[in-house]
Amino acid sequence: MTTAERDAGGQAAVSLGMPQLPAPDYPADVRERLAADAREIIGRYPDSRSALLPMLHLVQSEEGHVTRTGMQFCAEMLDLTAAEVTAVATFYTMYRRKPSGDYQVGVCTNTLCAVMGGDAIFDELKEHLGVGNQETTEDGKVTLEHIECNAACDFAPVVMVNWEFFDNQTPESAKRLVDDLRAGAEVHPTRGAKLCTFKETARILAGFPDERPGAVAESGGAGPASLIGLRMAKGEEPAARVVSQRSEPHPENPPPDALEDQPPAGHPSSHDAPQQTSASDPAHPPTASADEPTEEEGA
Repeated sequence: MTTAERDAGGQAAVSLGMPQLPAPDYPADVRERLAADAREIIGRYPDSRSALLPMLHLVQSEEGHVTRTGMQFCAEMLDLTAAEVTAVATFYTMYRRKPSGDYQVGVCTNTLCAVMGGDAIFDELKEHLGVGNQETTEDGKVTLEHIECNAACDFAPVVMVNWEFFDNQTPESAKRLVDDLRAGAEVHPTRGAKLCTFKETARILAGFPDERPGAVAESGGAGPASLIGLRMAKGEEPAARVVSQRSEPHPENPPPDALEDQPPAGHPSSHDAPQQTSASDPAHPPTASADEPTEEEGA
């Protein structure tokens, strides 16, 4: 029995799957420091339990991932159960459950990034770094993972490092990026301040200021492709052509019969109710309606 243990009499004792012992506490000095930060976070909210998300970032900034000790600390500070904290910490992927690297390199493999090259980037980085998904390089510098959409589709394919954007990537540029991270080179994302470590990022996400000199001034916003709609709304860009409903041609647009391949008003779309026949299907030509006479009827 591989799962059995020997009792004092040498007999095999089957493990009963007892729950883990309570998580150990932080050392006194660490707990005092974190408690002071936690009280500042809690003070921002009228309901203390609303502070749980930034609190989890706080404990993550201490150890690089959310440990049982960190979750127990959050539960005690917020008067929650460990189960309530665990339910939140395991729901959001931004909270790491195991030790990871200084730089979380995430390759978007959602639809648009994937077809634009994200899958190829992810495959080549796995081979280049010698790690799989959610695995860390031996030097502890880089943890590689595939991630879901991060709302930067205008710049696909996108790689994120500690939640900072690296737009319009290729396998070659992504490999240079991770090599620079492992070499300790100063790396700047496409938008915003130069990178900091994952622990430092977690503290910023907990709501504490980035204290690096000049970092705030370097911070940027959305890229130009993402802002085109806002500029058009302000009249800073030419207005887009208005596309009207089929039954109501817009006076500023050409009439339907002036545009090639444009269906006439009232043409059914994929959102309309199913039709008995389809004019686009040669095998099923349209049939005469009930109120139209046929040739047999002397039409």
